[in-house]
Amino acid sequence: MPPILIGVAGGSGSGKTTVSRAILERVHPDHIALIQHDMYYRDRSALPPAERARINYDHPDSLETDLLVAHLRELRAARAVEIPQYDFALHVRKKETRRVAPLPAILVDGILIFTDAALRQLFDMKIFVDTDADLRFIRRLERDIAERGRTRESVVAQYMETVRPMHLEFVEPSKRYADVIIPEGGFNPIAIDLIVARVNAMLGQAMR
Repeated sequence: MPPILIGVAGGSGSGKTTVSRAILERVHPDHIALIQHDMYYRDRSALPPAERARINYDHPDSLETDLLVAHLRELRAARAVEIPQYDFALHVRKKETRRVAPLPAILVDGILIFTDAALRQLFDMKIFVDTDADLRFIRRLERDIAERGRTRESVVAQYMETVRPMHLEFVEPSKRYADVIIPEGGFNPIAIDLIVARVNAMLGQAMR
């Protein structure tokens, strides 16, 4: 049977990663793999660093979504793929890739995965993590400083210039395509329990 494809979307800092990790931890690790849409940011190594920093990374055009779609179709055809890896501090793709095998379930997360029709149509389950804007901003601020080498000033500027307007234009409207909406992200254990039960049921049916 082709892999079950599960999409987890939501605004930056909404808790998508927490939800994805909860699913990964509670579904058999040999049965599910995670792919992050963030890894498909276009390579900007040909541009000077200052110009790279000015790019709107919250617009759909900043991502090579066609490549992700091609990779998911390869996985559905039972062929392994090489997933790009991305350096968020330098805004370039790394030389190394990560090999992903066609496991029974593939989990894809990203803020913009429901905005592209070709990608959206591949998912068997679409989950949207819905969290208040103030909490999302605080989480993004803490993450970008701790994990991505950003300054507080740069995070605030990016949020006001691109993150917030792109969320309103692209991310929030994509919520209407979700099969399941989770308020408060990974801090909603009842929703996580229901989703994990559904994923396990789908896997059980697919692996009979």
